[in-house]
Amino acid sequence: MSFCCGASMIGSKGTLKHIRTSIHNVPILFCPVCHRIEVHHLIENEYELLAEYAHGDGAAEVDFIDYVEGKQGPAIYENCVNHEDEEPMDIVQNQIDMGLDLLSVAKSLGDSAWEEQLKKRLQVLSRRRSKLVKGRTPQSP
Repeated sequence: MSFCCGASMIGSKGTLKHIRTSIHNVPILFCPVCHRIEVHHLIENEYELLAEYAHGDGAAEVDFIDYVEGKQGPAIYENCVNHEDEEPMDIVQNQIDMGLDLLSVAKSLGDSAWEEQLKKRLQVLSRRRSKLVKGRTPQSP
């Protein structure tokens, strides 16, 4: 499981740009708090090789799935807490719950720096949750 700034990263697929080449359907991990993206650690080497070869060939676009076999599908994300196909509210609520659990650990350890980091992350997640709630409620005329 990958963590970033107090939140667990979400397993997804995305398009990454390597110099002038766009590589589609790359297994990635996405942070719901700071929006950092990283290539999934299980396919990092394959991604780097494909990116270099595609750029060397002058390809503008390639599809990761067409060139790399075996390390795709749901199994690659089995160590992720959340996945992009889940309901956004469930993802945010799960992230908040984990943040609160970590906050209690930080408090019990007396780690005030970690507590402050987690509080900031929880504020970001709370704002995102509020936006999702507003988007779900019917607007009155």
